[in-house]
Amino acid sequence: MIRYVLLHTPTWRPATAAPALEGAQIEVREVRLPRDLAVDERPTVLVLDSESRSTLPLDVLRGFVDAGGAIVALGRDGEPDLPAEMPAELFSGYVRHPAGARQLLVAVRAGYREAAARAETTRARAEAASRGREIAELTHIGVALGTERDLDTLLDLILTQSRRITSSDAGSLYLIEGEPGEKRLRFRLAQTYSKPEAPFVEFTMPMDRSSLAGYAAVTGEPLVIDDAYFLPPDVEYTINRSFDERYGYRTKSMLVIPMKDHKEQVIGVLQLINRKRRFEAVLATPRDVDQQVVPFSKRTVELVTALAGQAAVAIENGQLYREIERLFEGFVQAAVRAIEQRDPTTFGHSGRVADMTVRLAAVVDRAEDGPYRTVRFSREQLREIRYAGLLHDFGKVGVREQVLVKAKKLYPLQLELIRQRHDFVRRSAEREFWRKRAEFLETHGRKGYEQFLRTLEQEHAAELGELEHFMTTVLQANEPTVLPATHFEELLVLAGRTYQDLSGVPRPYLTDREVRYLTIPKGSLDETERLEIESHVNHTYSFLKEIPWTRELHDIPLIAYGHHEKLDGHGYPRGVTGDAIPVQTRMMTISDIYDALTAADRPYKSAVAPARALDIMDEEVRAGQLDGQLFQLFVDAKVFEPNA
Repeated sequence: MIRYVLLHTPTWRPATAAPALEGAQIEVREVRLPRDLAVDERPTVLVLDSESRSTLPLDVLRGFVDAGGAIVALGRDGEPDLPAEMPAELFSGYVRHPAGARQLLVAVRAGYREAAARAETTRARAEAASRGREIAELTHIGVALGTERDLDTLLDLILTQSRRITSSDAGSLYLIEGEPGEKRLRFRLAQTYSKPEAPFVEFTMPMDRSSLAGYAAVTGEPLVIDDAYFLPPDVEYTINRSFDERYGYRTKSMLVIPMKDHKEQVIGVLQLINRKRRFEAVLATPRDVDQQVVPFSKRTVELVTALAGQAAVAIENGQLYREIERLFEGFVQAAVRAIEQRDPTTFGHSGRVADMTVRLAAVVDRAEDGPYRTVRFSREQLREIRYAGLLHDFGKVGVREQVLVKAKKLYPLQLELIRQRHDFVRRSAEREFWRKRAEFLETHGRKGYEQFLRTLEQEHAAELGELEHFMTTVLQANEPTVLPATHFEELLVLAGRTYQDLSGVPRPYLTDREVRYLTIPKGSLDETERLEIESHVNHTYSFLKEIPWTRELHDIPLIAYGHHEKLDGHGYPRGVTGDAIPVQTRMMTISDIYDALTAADRPYKSAVAPARALDIMDEEVRAGQLDGQLFQLFVDAKVFEPNA
């Protein structure tokens, strides 16, 4: 067995040292050109005679030494040592002229020892560099896994990175689901570099020893298979060849690693297929498989095992994050239902506002010009906007229900009291009408009765007419519309009339409180009630601030807080202006106003046609209350249409 390599230049004849080299397991080669000066995997020594010094430049010699070779220099006649122009650090030995065979062999052997040491150092450095790169790569992957929240993206990242660091052509990922005793493996993801057209179909399979993934999941032990088509006859598992047969693929080397969490519990299985010499190689033919596919090495198993541990923790975190998201989603939906149950007249409003605001945010995100061309929203920010939209009226739970659902100026009980009062006065008038008839007959008999009755009936009809006019005026005034001042004057005149109760005490047709409500000039709320309704914004902010939102959702209270603010400072509750209102809130304000104008379920107003609603909002833009650029995007993209 040849263990060493001896290189020499053409002007030196190894025959002079043949007796000493014989039996030394040395292969002798001649170096004619600088490119021939190459280091073998075996310890390699160059014998450089004095005549060849000029043919091999110093940089070539230095490269040879740096690659792990050793140089033994032969001296010239009368030359006691290496000349000054020859760097001593390049040479392992120097043999004076004339060189004896045994003397040369001693120098060459010393060179081999130095070459072997250099080779070992080089291998150690290469191994250390490789380990360093692997550690850096694992660290990089670990950071990526630790920062990714979306479970689907996380699983794709795990499988992609596992294939990349192992140069695997294909891979798949399984997650364990179900309760103890009923656990199954869910086939969550598959990737095949050489067959990208192959579709992925998610399914579940039994978690038992019959499949490779099931075996790894049950036993918690990795499987390293050199050729999946030639499994040992005594194993419990088999390979499913359906994919290979359908798509003309050849599964050969495999690595199946159980993914264990910090409690050493298996939560899934990572399966890698066909480790390749070159990651970019495509396995299109059996010849490609034979030439490119290699077994998974021990070091590869160690790497993937380490990565699988990181992946398991990341998956656990991803699943936990998804559960937290579901928890938040459930809370938000429950909160919306609570709001709508308290105020059924605005059913669906929060959802419509949230949807429109998210759609408008998507339009802003795509804008290529204008003041918002640099504004971009991440997936988390869009979810934050959606939640803020759903919860923007959450504070209505802090508003009295009778105020919240007040459809007319008077509360139903107040109107009912006025109706009863009206009926009492009417019945009193009728009793008085009959009393006067009876009194006349008793006092005067039939004489003049007909004339008296005609006059009395006219007076009674006029009185009843006034009562009906009074009630009609009250009902008209009770509607939440804009009424002229003259209408209030007439109402005040009618309200000044009195009647006598059963005790004979004079009472006004309308109480001061009733008059105050009926003379509300616009809408159905008086100033106190309006302030109470407006307080829902403060309640919303206070309630939402108490919720321990995640970092991605921590701006929800602030976004919802300002949805009634206006750019000119005439909004509420804080009256802030311009840049103090976040762009997310400005978008929500536009959506909220549009839905409030066009909603057909508000008992205190009629729905406004979409075109008219946009005209009203355009007037607010010109008045400096709404963001004109956002409103234009809202209109141009028809965000208000459900399918926009």
